[in-house]
Amino acid sequence: MTRLSTTLRGLVTAFAAVLAVTAVPATAQARPEPRAPEDFVALRSVDPTIIEEMRYVTAHNFVGERVDGYRQPLCILTRPAAEALHRAQTRLLRHGYSLKVYDCYRPQRAVDHFVRWAEDLDDQKMKAEFYPEVDKTRLFDDGYIAEKSGHSRGSTMDLTLVRLPAKPTRPYHPGQTLVSCFAPQDERFPDSSVDMGTGYDCFDTRSHTLDPRTQGVQHANRMLLKDTLEDVGLVNLPEEWWHFTYKPEPYPDTYFDFPVSAKSLAGRR
Repeated sequence: MTRLSTTLRGLVTAFAAVLAVTAVPATAQARPEPRAPEDFVALRSVDPTIIEEMRYVTAHNFVGERVDGYRQPLCILTRPAAEALHRAQTRLLRHGYSLKVYDCYRPQRAVDHFVRWAEDLDDQKMKAEFYPEVDKTRLFDDGYIAEKSGHSRGSTMDLTLVRLPAKPTRPYHPGQTLVSCFAPQDERFPDSSVDMGTGYDCFDTRSHTLDPRTQGVQHANRMLLKDTLEDVGLVNLPEEWWHFTYKPEPYPDTYFDFPVSAKSLAGRR
């Protein structure tokens, strides 16, 4: 009996030691996700009339798949940026237009995903639509992809104009035939926006806000968007007609990495 008891005690001790060793890594890996600061909000809680078509939570973007960190189709912004969009939307609604956002706050992990994609020169499945005339080896040098993005600071958004009543965007089906982002509006992907001369995220100099090839109605639409947003404190990036940043930024030097999800807002809507 004594010998058996000793053996059993040894087995129990050894089993407990194994459990302790395996439990330590599991505990160490259980890190909580970062949360948004208190002054970040869901845009829909400030203005539910602004249309949200969050491209990076879908496969219809230049990467061709859902981007890391985008867990819900939700526009998150700092409160001052969201309130500026509300002021712009109020003006536009009087004239029969609505804003539509494509992207807002962007976590650093999403930017890292873009960088990995840009470095993979074999992945060209979305080239025909988003960068038909740009060699993928040039994406960093030409400024289309960078290791940091103003979106990660929380006050930058990508958006367009929609003529009311808004038509729903046709669903995108992975593998469908792609059309150049600067093809005539009736040929490129229909997303219900007014004609801006190019589609969203078009890696081409035609996307420059004041590109001289953009004339007539297309130029007028760009100016309506630009002038309206600048009147409420948003500054356009000249290389992208859709890209605006609220100034002064509440977090000009901070790049956040909390996921795009309602949970990141810590119970706020």
